[in-house]
Amino acid sequence: MIEKHLPMRVGQPIHAQLIYPVYADNTPILPEKTILIGTVTELRSNHSRRINARINGDFTPYYIPVVRFTNMILPDGTSLSLTTSTATDGAPLLRLVAPPPRKGGFIRTQWDYGVQVLHTEIAIFTAPEKGDRLLQLFYHQLPYHPQRIENGTAWTVEIAAPLTIPPQSAQASTPPEKSTPHPIKTDESGRPTWTINAYLGDQLTSATAKSGQPIHAVVAEPVYNPDHTIAVPQGSTIIGAITQAKPARYFARGGNLGFDFKQIVLPNGHTQNVQATLTGADSASTADLAMNSEGKVTPKPQDKIVVPLLLIFLASRPLDHDDDSGSVAGKNFVGANGFGLVGNIIGLAGGAPKVAAGIGFYGAATSFYRRWIARGHEVIFAKDTRLIIQTTPRSAAVLKPEPR
Repeated sequence: MIEKHLPMRVGQPIHAQLIYPVYADNTPILPEKTILIGTVTELRSNHSRRINARINGDFTPYYIPVVRFTNMILPDGTSLSLTTSTATDGAPLLRLVAPPPRKGGFIRTQWDYGVQVLHTEIAIFTAPEKGDRLLQLFYHQLPYHPQRIENGTAWTVEIAAPLTIPPQSAQASTPPEKSTPHPIKTDESGRPTWTINAYLGDQLTSATAKSGQPIHAVVAEPVYNPDHTIAVPQGSTIIGAITQAKPARYFARGGNLGFDFKQIVLPNGHTQNVQATLTGADSASTADLAMNSEGKVTPKPQDKIVVPLLLIFLASRPLDHDDDSGSVAGKNFVGANGFGLVGNIIGLAGGAPKVAAGIGFYGAATSFYRRWIARGHEVIFAKDTRLIIQTTPRSAAVLKPEPR
């Protein structure tokens, strides 16, 4: 993951850090924040984003950067050469967290959604880095603006050639306090519960997933018993299935996706039935996602009423002859907001209220179409998505694999 914005160009150096530690045979060999160095090797056209941008008067040729990492800097300063696959899945990560169960019926649910949308809108002006965010909002009103690789963008890469890590570096990178990263806890009935970090084995999308479809994930970090023996080894497989899947549909109905896990298969082949709940996931989807208390994931609700009505009101301002306050040019500039800054300049320069209003109503119609008529967003989990799974064994016995 990168920690600052970078220019979108071929040859751009990439200075990134590991988000999570890397384990081998239940031993941490690379700690989090290990430095990776690479470059942008290619820029590929982002067709879908270009089309959506041009509808709003933005003719920026959007690209997807292709990244390859070539060096690793260990905590003791040792530099290692490495060969990785190229990555094009870069996106800022958002940690989805399952909230407490909702109380109330349909009205309470819709109210909560409305409050969530309001908080999201307010955060544009109150959250940290609001100055940079407002600058980007201005840029996106221009017909062309510079692109960048956003701060927080992360990629998933695989090592394409064997990598030997010096033993002293691996030992130095393992703080004693992190030798047991995920100890076992107990629930209200005294049964052990495991918080498991795992990587999804295959891509899942609400567009093609079917209820009952098998899925699996690989345990990324070992889980320890209170006596520091391993309960769930790194490399174990968690097996589950899709519980609910519905593709996105027209009239802005987003897809939804739900899945759970029922078994853990240890590297030695032993199987343990479990009761599992998805409590968190890293989301790199283009659509903002939300997770409910049961682990079901859907796109976040959009403001379907306030934004279209506001755009309609602004579009009608150039046609308002009863209000003599303000200049005609000012009304045209406010009303012609449907095609970015280009629309505002046309409305201001032309001096024709009907032209300005037409551009404004175009923007309102586009907003209405996207929020009420167009196909909704799909729920997509890429391969190797990080999952947080809360599991409880269905029997009282705790898994204790044989020591190596």
